[in-house]
Formats: sequence, C-alpha cells, structure tokens
Amino acid sequence: MKKIAFAVSAVSFALLTSCGHQAKETETVVEEVKVETEEFAYLSEQFADLKIVRYQVPGWENLSLKQKELLYYLYEAAISGRDMMYDQNFKHNLSIRRSLEAILENFEGDTASEEYQNLLTYTKRVWFSNGIHHHYGNEKMIPEFTPEFFKTQLVTIDGNKLPLSNGETQQELADRLATILFDSTIAIKKVSSNTKGDLVANSAVNFYEGVTQTEVEAYFSQFSKDGNQPEHGLNSKMVKENNKVVEKKWMIGGMYSPAIEKIVYWLEKAVEVAETPQQAETFKRLITYYQTGKVANWDQYNIAWVADTAASVDAVNGFIEVYNDPLGYKGSYESVVSFRDEEATKRIAAVGSEAQWFEDNSPLMPEHKKKNVVGITGKVITVVVEGGDASPSTPIGINLPNNNWIRQEHGSKSVNLGNIVHAYEMAAKEGKSALAEFAYNQEEIDRQKNYGSLADVLHTDLHEVIGHASGLINEGIGTPKETLKSYASTLEEGRADLVALYFLPDAKLIEMGLIDSDEVGKAAYDDYIRNGMMLQLRRIKKGDVIEEAHMRNRQLVAGWAFEKGKADNVIEKKVKEGKTYFVINDYGKLRVLFGDLLRELQRIKSEGDYAAGELLVETYGVQVDSELHQEVLERYEALNQAAYGGFINPMLKPVMDEAGKITDVKVEYPLNFKDQMMFYGKNYSFLPHYN
Repeated sequence: MKKIAFAVSAVSFALLTSCGHQAKETETVVEEVKVETEEFAYLSEQFADLKIVRYQVPGWENLSLKQKELLYYLYEAAISGRDMMYDQNFKHNLSIRRSLEAILENFEGDTASEEYQNLLTYTKRVWFSNGIHHHYGNEKMIPEFTPEFFKTQLVTIDGNKLPLSNGETQQELADRLATILFDSTIAIKKVSSNTKGDLVANSAVNFYEGVTQTEVEAYFSQFSKDGNQPEHGLNSKMVKENNKVVEKKWMIGGMYSPAIEKIVYWLEKAVEVAETPQQAETFKRLITYYQTGKVANWDQYNIAWVADTAASVDAVNGFIEVYNDPLGYKGSYESVVSFRDEEATKRIAAVGSEAQWFEDNSPLMPEHKKKNVVGITGKVITVVVEGGDASPSTPIGINLPNNNWIRQEHGSKSVNLGNIVHAYEMAAKEGKSALAEFAYNQEEIDRQKNYGSLADVLHTDLHEVIGHASGLINEGIGTPKETLKSYASTLEEGRADLVALYFLPDAKLIEMGLIDSDEVGKAAYDDYIRNGMMLQLRRIKKGDVIEEAHMRNRQLVAGWAFEKGKADNVIEKKVKEGKTYFVINDYGKLRVLFGDLLRELQRIKSEGDYAAGELLVETYGVQVDSELHQEVLERYEALNQAAYGGFINPMLKPVMDEAGKITDVKVEYPLNFKDQMMFYGKNYSFLPHYN
C-alpha cells in the first residue's frame, strides 16, 4: 500500500490511505445540490468523531476546454464505481445504505426528534465509511436509534422504494437488516488483524465467502514467486464452487459488471480527448483490463500509466490498495482525478531528481540498496474528484503502482494532493488547536507554528517519492504480502515513514533549497513522537488495542525509538501539572535510532523475515497504555475536536450547445454532505443491492 492516510489534527497535519439513474454525459442532475454563493467555507460540519471539509479546484479557469472535457469524463468514471466499494466492505452494505436513504427521503415525522437525528448521524457515518464499519478502526458501528424505530420506518415506506431482495416482504427486510445492524456478535470487524484466529473467517469484508484462510493461502501458493508476476487475486472475490476455491472476477460480464460498464463508457469518452497519444494508450489498456479481468492486463496498464508523464490531467482508477484485505491480496476500488500544479511540482520534482543520492546515502545494508533507481516521477496535483476508497476519507500522498517488479523496472509516480492538504489546513483554523495542550513548552509550539506545515509537506514528499521507491527485495523471496502477510502494510508504511524521518534533518535538503533551517527536521520529529506516543490514541476506544496499519506503524516507530533511546535519555516522558508529555532531548541521536530501525525494517522486507516483523509489530505497535490512553481521551474531550476528516467533492457541470456538444465545464462546490450523498445515491447506484 503506497499511500498515507490523513486524519484531521489541529496540532499539525502529521502523516499519518442495477437500480438507480443511469448517468449519461448529458444528464448530470445539479438542482438538488446546494452550492456556494458567498465566501468559501472549508469546514462544513462535525458529527460523531468526524469533520466534513470542502475543497476548491484552483487553476480550473486556466485549463483548456479539451482538458475540462477530459476531466469531466474521468470524474464520471470515478464516481460510477462507488457502489463497488460499499459491497467490497460488507455484502449487506448496499441494502443497508439504500434503506437508510429511503427513510431519510420519505420520512414524515419530526425531524428534530432524537430518533431521527440519531438515524441521520448514523447514515452520515455509513456514507463516510462506505459501509457500517468504521473507516479507520474497522469496528462495526452500532446505531443509537432503536431497532423499533428503524423497523417501523421501513414497513411504512412504499415498498417500491426499498431494496427488497428475492421477494422478501418489507417486514422481512426490516427484521433482517435490524439483526445485522444491532446484533453485536454479527460482522464485528471489517478487517481482523488477530493472527491467532482465522483472518478470513473473522473479517466481514466481502472478499471471501465460504473459504478459510488456509484454503486461500493454499490457492495462492500455486503461483510462482519468481519473475515478473502480476498481483494475483487483486480483482476478485473468492468462493467455493463444487468444493473448489475459485475467483469471481470484477470485470465486464462478471461480478460488478453494471458499474464497470459505466466506468468503461466514460473511459472510452476520455480516450477521444486525451492530451497525448501515451495517455490515450493508457486509458485503452485500463479498458482492456476491465473487459478481460486479467491481472496481467492490469500490469500493462500500470506500465503505460507510469510512462504517461507529459499530460497534465491524470487519474487513478482501479482495484488498488489492499488494506481492507486481511491477507493483503484484494484491491479496493478507488479513483483520484486531478491535474498537475505546475509551480508546486517543482519542489517534489526536485526530491525525485535526487532519488539515487537518497538511496546511496541511506542507512540500509549495501546489499539492500538499489544500484540504479529508475523512473521516479513526483508531482503536486490539484484534485478534481475522488471516489471509492479515496472518498470521503482521502490520502494526502500517493505512490503507485504497487507491484514491485514494475516499480523496479519501470519506476513509479508519487503525488502530493496539494489542494486537499490546503483545505485541511484552512478547516483546522476554524477549530480549537491541540498544539498548546500537548506540546511541552513554548519552544515546541513556536517551532511547530513556524516550520510544521513545511515539515509535513516534505515528510509526504520523502515518504512517497523516496520511501516507497527505495530498497531491494532479495531474489526469489516473493512479495511482502506473501512473506510478511498481515504485517506487510504496517511494516511498509513504517519503512517509508522512517526514510522521510531520517532525511528530514539532512543538510542535503538545505543544499537543494527545500529548507533553510534544521528546525524543520526538529518540528517533524516533535510532531511524530507526539502523535505516535499519544495523540493518535484518541482514535481508538477505551480498552481496545491498535489494529489499523498506519496507527500500528506510527506507534511502532515512536515506541521503539523511545525504548531504545532510554539509556541516553533521547526521548523523555515528563509529567507537568498532572499531564504527560514526550520530549525529545537529543535530535541527533534520535535520527540515528530512526536509521537503525529503517535498516532493520528494510532487512525484514528484503529477506521476508516474518518472525522478526511479527515481533516488532506485536511488541511495539499493538498494545496500548491504558492510563495514558484515558488521559489522552480526557484531554481531547475538552477540545471538542474530531479525530478524522473527509471531504465533500466539487461537482462538474457540463455546458452543452443545441447539438449536445460540450462547450464548457463548470465547477460548483456543494455545501452539504447529506445532499451530496443523497445525490450520489440517486444518480450513481448501478449495482444490485444483493449478491
């Protein structure tokens, strides 16, 4: 997984991944969505543990008509796949989402009542998480409205407006869904990370049905570990047929065909207005992949996509990141549509141009360093729309493709989502800051205010451009998901973070003109230790352990450095006025520790050392200090600050002449999260609500 999940934090933006309207290019419905008419407001609303943010698309007016038309087609393709993400997360999500939307649309009672408000909040949480499990913690979200209220609403609505399956009655639908929603023993975790149990059986995610972890692993063991292997199993659900494990491919004519047909429809439009022949070829290869379902065709698309560097417009579209698969094989649908920010790209391009220097000067063992770093392309992008796994919760940095042999032979693309980062920063200014609460002294506060934003941007650049692209896997070892299994994601994100942390204080960045003071590196270290040791604990419930890969990674890195540096008092745990702080006493020695851990994580990846990886993660990345956790929860409660943030997408509205030809494409900015989600539900519901 080559992306950084981003959680809203006012401390700093520390790095932390058949029914319905058939949309046509001439039928984009816009009157249902309220748009901005006055000064732009970034923060839309806050509920539960979530913040809803809006972002702008600066530079749109400078694009050519051809570029705008291309972006519009890619925008439609992106959103057309959203149903797939819901179904991938849990097989009953589409029925649940459509039932909740039907209640909201047809509710005739008191909208100020507690039951209705609880239903509204729960529905927003389902939209935010693309299903009934928390987008970050993976636990099932139990509604706060009553089962009786829910069932009463469903049985009184016109049955034609409900997702009734296989001739069931409204009462049967209500009883079935209520059991799923309210029974705490059903589908407890979307993704289980407890290696002591069957990861497949204990995960609610809809990638496997009727198969065990042992059977899945045996299935994939048939594929060679040598040569340029594709990402086997990336685009399928695995089931038993005639007592044999088989893949149900996500492709035209296969599973998810109605949604994929829509994506391909818009991609075919995009081919006709592509900026370059290389870009047109890239879209054609993606279409071929969706038509055939062959992962080898996915590789061919990625090779073409990496080579497509001249075009300004770009899109990520496909089954990509494997965070949601407990075994790390299945890709969740996602799309990010963008165009290049030419001025801001100069910074990230400078980092990419020195990739070989960073590799040569890293603390890795010589045999684990790349002798010839190839094809690293870095840029800052302006996002136009996101879909699937990237929306509403979005990465701020992306590095693709994920297949190691393509990265080594053809290179990779690294991007920083510039306007997304800016929107986070602007929205944070509208809430209370936690910096004064968790920074130990004024020196830390001043350093973060002066250098924190630059430190975060450079951390993203180094993490994506250099971190994920660095290091070699020993010949014949196999891919990390084969060797490191459920720990692969945590260890990879930790490795990329450590690359960034190791180089942030380096004089090379001053030489490159990216920073003018080592205070930038110190600000990054302060923030990382604060977050890894304390701040991120606000995202988990009392009594829980850490299960999300990024959170495990950050606690592993910070906790390991704290433990290993105790002899020299590198990081000191201090208590002032009854409050806990973690203070860095020696930044130089901390950098050495980061380098030591980076070298070990690369060795683990290069050699496929599962036992060592397991020991590191389980020792430092999983368990939570219960007293410290409670303290963090109490201190955050006083701040009334949401732990997570996500976005309302802009809307693209084509302007047509009498002949139906696009003469312009306008950008509008919806104001309301509920309105956008209801609009999507009406206009982009292409899959049946049961499978």
